[in-house]
Amino acid sequence: MNTPTDERASSDTREAIMEATFRALSKHGYNDLRMRDIGEEMEMTRQVIHYHYDGKYDLMSHFLEYIIEQYEGSVEVDSNAPPREELDARIDQCLFGPKFDDFGHWDRMKVYHELFTYAQNDERHREIFNTHYGRIRSSITEVVEDGIERGVFRDVDAARMGQLITDVIHAARGRKLSLGHDDAPEETRAAIDEFILDSLYLDE
Repeated sequence: MNTPTDERASSDTREAIMEATFRALSKHGYNDLRMRDIGEEMEMTRQVIHYHYDGKYDLMSHFLEYIIEQYEGSVEVDSNAPPREELDARIDQCLFGPKFDDFGHWDRMKVYHELFTYAQNDERHREIFNTHYGRIRSSITEVVEDGIERGVFRDVDAARMGQLITDVIHAARGRKLSLGHDDAPEETRAAIDEFILDSLYLDE
Protein backbone atom coordinates (compact mmCIF):
# COMPACT_ATOMS: atom_id res chain seq x y z
CA MET A 1 0.00 0.00 0.00
CA ASN A 2 1.38 3.40 -0.99
CA THR A 3 1.85 5.89 1.81
CA PRO A 4 1.33 9.66 1.36
CA THR A 5 5.12 9.99 1.29
CA ASP A 6 5.36 7.42 -1.52
CA GLU A 7 2.67 9.19 -3.53
CA ARG A 8 4.37 12.56 -3.03
CA ALA A 9 7.70 11.12 -4.16
CA SER A 10 6.07 9.57 -7.23
CA SER A 11 4.42 12.90 -8.07
CA ASP A 12 7.73 14.73 -7.68
CA THR A 13 9.44 12.20 -9.94
CA ARG A 14 6.73 12.58 -12.57
CA GLU A 15 7.04 16.36 -12.50
CA ALA A 16 10.83 16.14 -12.81
CA ILE A 17 10.47 13.89 -15.87
CA MET A 18 7.86 16.15 -17.45
CA GLU A 19 9.91 19.30 -16.93
CA ALA A 20 12.99 17.55 -18.31
CA THR A 21 10.90 16.57 -21.33
CA PHE A 22 9.99 20.23 -21.88
CA ARG A 23 13.65 21.21 -21.93
CA ALA A 24 14.71 18.32 -24.15
CA LEU A 25 11.91 18.87 -26.67
CA SER A 26 12.74 22.56 -26.83
CA LYS A 27 16.34 21.74 -27.71
CA HIS A 28 15.91 18.75 -30.01
CA GLY A 29 12.37 18.80 -31.38
CA TYR A 30 10.01 15.85 -31.48
CA ASN A 31 11.51 13.91 -34.39
CA ASP A 32 15.06 13.95 -33.07
CA LEU A 33 14.18 13.49 -29.42
CA ARG A 34 15.69 10.46 -27.69
CA MET A 35 15.03 9.19 -24.21
CA ARG A 36 18.67 9.84 -23.37
CA ASP A 37 18.13 13.53 -24.21
CA ILE A 38 15.46 13.69 -21.53
CA GLY A 39 17.70 11.83 -19.12
CA GLU A 40 20.43 14.42 -19.64
CA GLU A 41 18.03 17.12 -18.47
CA MET A 42 17.40 15.36 -15.16
CA GLU A 43 19.27 14.82 -11.94
CA MET A 44 18.08 11.20 -11.96
CA THR A 45 19.17 8.20 -13.97
CA ARG A 46 17.54 7.50 -17.33
CA GLN A 47 16.29 4.20 -15.94
CA VAL A 48 13.79 6.17 -13.86
CA ILE A 49 12.08 7.26 -17.08
CA HIS A 50 11.88 3.70 -18.38
CA TYR A 51 10.48 2.55 -15.05
CA HIS A 52 7.55 4.98 -15.33
CA TYR A 53 6.93 4.99 -19.10
CA ASP A 54 6.92 2.39 -21.86
CA GLY A 55 9.10 4.23 -24.32
CA LYS A 56 9.02 7.59 -26.07
CA TYR A 57 5.46 7.39 -27.38
CA ASP A 58 3.96 6.55 -24.00
CA LEU A 59 5.97 9.35 -22.41
CA MET A 60 4.78 11.85 -25.03
CA SER A 61 1.15 10.92 -24.43
CA HIS A 62 1.52 11.51 -20.70
CA PHE A 63 3.49 14.67 -21.41
CA LEU A 64 0.60 16.10 -23.44
CA GLU A 65 -1.75 15.43 -20.56
CA TYR A 66 0.71 17.13 -18.21
CA ILE A 67 0.80 20.29 -20.36
CA ILE A 68 -2.97 20.39 -20.49
CA GLU A 69 -3.29 19.90 -16.72
CA GLN A 70 -1.03 22.91 -16.16
CA TYR A 71 -3.26 25.20 -18.18
CA GLU A 72 -6.67 23.85 -17.27
CA GLY A 73 -5.88 23.89 -13.57
CA SER A 74 -4.44 27.37 -13.39
CA VAL A 75 -7.41 29.63 -14.17
CA GLU A 76 -8.29 31.18 -10.85
CA VAL A 77 -11.53 33.14 -10.83
CA ASP A 78 -13.64 33.89 -7.79
CA SER A 79 -16.83 31.84 -7.84
CA ASN A 80 -18.80 35.07 -7.39
CA ALA A 81 -16.96 36.96 -10.12
CA PRO A 82 -19.15 38.67 -12.74
CA PRO A 83 -19.32 36.85 -16.10
CA ARG A 84 -17.36 39.61 -17.85
CA GLU A 85 -14.50 39.26 -15.39
CA GLU A 86 -14.41 35.48 -15.71
CA LEU A 87 -14.57 35.61 -19.51
CA ASP A 88 -11.68 38.08 -19.61
CA ALA A 89 -9.65 35.86 -17.27
CA ARG A 90 -10.20 32.76 -19.40
CA ILE A 91 -9.33 34.53 -22.65
CA ASP A 92 -6.19 36.05 -21.12
CA GLN A 93 -5.16 32.68 -19.74
CA CYS A 94 -5.45 31.05 -23.16
CA LEU A 95 -3.60 33.84 -24.95
CA PHE A 96 -0.93 34.78 -22.42
CA GLY A 97 -0.76 31.76 -20.13
CA PRO A 98 -0.05 31.38 -16.43
CA LYS A 99 3.22 32.40 -14.81
CA PHE A 100 5.94 29.77 -14.54
CA ASP A 101 9.10 29.93 -12.47
CA ASP A 102 11.09 28.24 -15.20
CA PHE A 103 10.53 27.67 -18.90
CA GLY A 104 7.89 30.29 -19.69
CA HIS A 105 4.50 30.20 -21.34
CA TRP A 106 5.61 30.63 -24.95
CA ASP A 107 8.46 28.16 -24.55
CA ARG A 108 5.85 25.67 -23.41
CA MET A 109 3.44 26.64 -26.18
CA LYS A 110 6.19 26.11 -28.75
CA VAL A 111 6.52 22.50 -27.61
CA TYR A 112 2.73 22.09 -27.42
CA HIS A 113 2.32 23.50 -30.93
CA GLU A 114 4.94 21.19 -32.39
CA LEU A 115 3.18 18.15 -30.97
CA PHE A 116 -0.14 19.55 -32.20
CA THR A 117 1.12 19.48 -35.80
CA TYR A 118 1.75 15.73 -35.52
CA ALA A 119 -1.71 14.98 -34.13
CA GLN A 120 -3.28 14.72 -37.59
CA ASN A 121 -1.44 11.42 -38.04
CA ASP A 122 -1.77 10.16 -34.48
CA GLU A 123 -5.16 9.01 -33.23
CA ARG A 124 -4.27 8.90 -29.52
CA HIS A 125 -2.69 12.34 -29.48
CA ARG A 126 -5.47 13.77 -31.63
CA GLU A 127 -7.97 12.51 -29.07
CA ILE A 128 -6.04 14.22 -26.26
CA PHE A 129 -5.96 17.51 -28.17
CA ASN A 130 -9.64 17.22 -29.08
CA THR A 131 -10.56 16.68 -25.44
CA HIS A 132 -8.51 19.71 -24.43
CA TYR A 133 -10.08 21.85 -27.15
CA GLY A 134 -13.53 20.74 -26.07
CA ARG A 135 -12.89 21.67 -22.45
CA ILE A 136 -11.59 25.13 -23.36
CA ARG A 137 -14.59 25.75 -25.61
CA SER A 138 -16.99 24.47 -22.97
CA SER A 139 -15.49 26.65 -20.24
CA ILE A 140 -15.99 29.75 -22.39
CA THR A 141 -19.46 28.64 -23.50
CA GLU A 142 -20.53 28.17 -19.88
CA VAL A 143 -19.45 31.71 -18.99
CA VAL A 144 -21.40 33.10 -21.95
CA GLU A 145 -24.48 31.11 -20.90
CA ASP A 146 -24.13 32.45 -17.37
CA GLY A 147 -23.86 36.01 -18.66
CA ILE A 148 -26.99 35.57 -20.75
CA GLU A 149 -28.91 34.17 -17.79
CA ARG A 150 -27.80 37.07 -15.60
CA GLY A 151 -28.88 39.57 -18.22
CA VAL A 152 -25.43 41.07 -18.84
CA PHE A 153 -24.73 39.39 -22.21
CA ARG A 154 -26.87 39.51 -25.32
CA ASP A 155 -28.97 36.45 -26.11
CA VAL A 156 -26.58 34.78 -28.56
CA ASP A 157 -25.83 31.17 -29.44
CA ALA A 158 -23.45 30.49 -26.55
CA ALA A 159 -21.95 27.35 -28.10
CA ARG A 160 -21.09 29.13 -31.35
CA MET A 161 -19.68 32.09 -29.43
CA GLY A 162 -17.52 29.74 -27.37
CA GLN A 163 -16.26 28.04 -30.50
CA LEU A 164 -15.53 31.35 -32.23
CA ILE A 165 -13.47 32.70 -29.33
CA THR A 166 -11.61 29.41 -28.94
CA ASP A 167 -10.78 29.24 -32.65
CA VAL A 168 -9.56 32.84 -32.70
CA ILE A 169 -7.27 32.11 -29.75
CA HIS A 170 -5.82 29.02 -31.46
CA ALA A 171 -5.23 31.00 -34.66
CA ALA A 172 -3.35 33.69 -32.73
CA ARG A 173 -1.12 31.10 -31.08
CA GLY A 174 -0.33 29.55 -34.44
CA ARG A 175 0.44 32.91 -36.03
CA LYS A 176 2.92 33.77 -33.29
CA LEU A 177 4.59 30.37 -33.14
CA SER A 178 4.61 29.36 -36.81
CA LEU A 179 4.92 32.72 -38.53
CA GLY A 180 6.87 34.64 -35.91
CA HIS A 181 4.24 37.37 -35.50
CA ASP A 182 5.14 38.27 -31.94
CA ASP A 183 2.34 40.82 -31.58
CA ALA A 184 -0.34 38.30 -32.56
CA PRO A 185 -1.63 37.62 -29.01
CA GLU A 186 -1.95 41.32 -28.15
CA GLU A 187 -3.49 42.16 -31.54
CA THR A 188 -5.92 39.27 -31.20
CA ARG A 189 -6.89 40.29 -27.68
CA ALA A 190 -7.71 43.80 -28.91
CA ALA A 191 -9.71 42.38 -31.83
CA ILE A 192 -11.67 40.06 -29.53
CA ASP A 193 -12.58 43.06 -27.38
CA GLU A 194 -13.58 45.26 -30.31
CA PHE A 195 -15.32 42.85 -32.65
CA ILE A 196 -16.62 40.08 -30.38
CA LEU A 197 -16.99 41.13 -26.76
CA ASP A 198 -18.23 44.67 -27.38
CA SER A 199 -21.11 43.18 -29.37
CA LEU A 200 -21.75 40.56 -26.68
CA TYR A 201 -22.06 42.92 -23.72
CA LEU A 202 -25.34 44.66 -23.05
CA ASP A 203 -25.06 48.39 -22.44
CA GLU A 204 -24.81 49.12 -18.75
